[in-house]
Amino acid sequence: MDWQVILNALAEDVPAARFDAWIRPIHATIEDGTLALHVPSRFFLDNLKDHYGETIRQLAREHFGPDVEVDFRVDASIMQEAPKQDAETPTHPKVDGFIESRFTFANFVVGPSNEFAHAACRAVAEQPGEIYNPLYIYGGVGLGKTHLINAVANELIQRNDFSIAYRTSERFTNELIQAIRGGATEQFRDRYRKVDVLIIDDVQFIAGKASTQEEFFHTFNALYEARKQIILTSDKPPREMDHLQERLKSRFGCGLVADIQPPSLETRQAILKSKAELAGVKLPDEVTTMLATRITSNVRELEGALTRLTAHATLTGRAIDMDFARRVLRDLLHEEVKAVTIDDIQKHVANYYNIRVQDMRSKKRSRNIAFPRQVAMYFSKALTSRSLPEIGEHFGGRDHTTVLYAARKIEAKMDEDEAFREEMNRLAKLIRG
Repeated sequence: MDWQVILNALAEDVPAARFDAWIRPIHATIEDGTLALHVPSRFFLDNLKDHYGETIRQLAREHFGPDVEVDFRVDASIMQEAPKQDAETPTHPKVDGFIESRFTFANFVVGPSNEFAHAACRAVAEQPGEIYNPLYIYGGVGLGKTHLINAVANELIQRNDFSIAYRTSERFTNELIQAIRGGATEQFRDRYRKVDVLIIDDVQFIAGKASTQEEFFHTFNALYEARKQIILTSDKPPREMDHLQERLKSRFGCGLVADIQPPSLETRQAILKSKAELAGVKLPDEVTTMLATRITSNVRELEGALTRLTAHATLTGRAIDMDFARRVLRDLLHEEVKAVTIDDIQKHVANYYNIRVQDMRSKKRSRNIAFPRQVAMYFSKALTSRSLPEIGEHFGGRDHTTVLYAARKIEAKMDEDEAFREEMNRLAKLIRG
C-alpha cells in the first residue's frame, strides 16, 4: 500500500488550501493491512473525519482492496501550524483561530434539547460582553456545542467590530507550554488579554494542568474585568469538573450555564432533512425515520451516517432508498441493535414524550412526567429480565410495588384503548430498534 496514491487522488478533488491545511499534515504508516493516519490533535482528527474521513476510506478500498482498515490516530508529537484559511473560511485580520464558516445560526436545527443554549448564543452574539458573561455551554459529544460557538464567531465576524480568539483547550495549553519554554509568556498574555471575545472549546481538558489553570485564571479575570466576552464549552457543568481549581469553577459558573441534551426523535429527523438539503441529497422520509430512530446518541453520528450514504450514492450513481441505506450502513446499524436495557427504554420514552431522562428518575409527580415514567416502567418489566426491585432502583430508588402498579396500569389502559395500544406498539418498535 502506498499513501501517495491516496494523496494524489485527494489532490485532484480537494481545494489546494484545504489540502495543505488538512491533508498534507497527515503522517501515514502501514501496519498489518491497516492504513494508520496520524494527525496532530483531536481537533484536527475530528475535522478531518467529518470532512474527508469517508472519502479517504472509499479511496483506500478502491486502491488497496475492500478489506483494508483505515485508522485515524492522534499523535501529539506531530508539529502543525494553524490551518490556513481558504475560500470557504475567509481570512479576517481580527480573527485568531480557525472558525468554521459552515457553522451558522441559520443552519443550526433548534429543538427542545438545545433551544436554551441556542437562545443564549444568539443573545451573546447580539451583545457580547454585556450579558451572559461568561457563557458556559455543556453537553455530550456531537450535540452541537462547537456549531453554536462557531455560529457566534461568524455572526461577530460579519459585523467586523470585534477581535476574536478561538482555541481548543488543548491548543491553548500547547501554546502556553511553548511560550514558557521560549521565554515568551508576556507575548502569550498579550495575545489573549487584548481580544474582545475569547472562545475556548472543550475547556474540561485544562483540569489537572496547574500551570494552564493559573494562566487561564488571570486571563479570565483580565477579560472579565474589561467587560470582554468569554465563551466556554465542556462535557459537564463546572461543579462536576474534577481536578479543576475551585476559583475557576466559581468563575465558570458566575455567568450563564446552559446545557444541551441529546436531540428528540423529531429534532433528529429535522437535522437529517436539513443536512441532506444542504448536501443536495434526496433522503426519503422512511430512510430519515429509520436513521433518526436507530441512531440516537448524538448529531455527529447522524451526520456521519448521512455522509457515508451520500458518498456511496455519488460514487455508485444509486438513489438512496431503504435497501441501499441498510446495506451501506449495515455495520453502523448493527452497533445500534443490542439487548434492550432500562437506560435504553428511559431514553426512548423520554424522547417520545419530550421530557428529560433526569425527570423520569426524579421525585417529580406532575402528570407530564409521572405518566411517561409509568410507561417506561412497563417496558422495563416487559422487555428486560431485570427484577422489580432492580427496575425501581433505575427510577430514583422507587419501591417494587410502584413498578408493579405502573406496569398493571399501562396494561389495563392498553386493553381498554386500542389507539393507546397501537401507540405502545409503535414505541416498542422504537425501543427494540
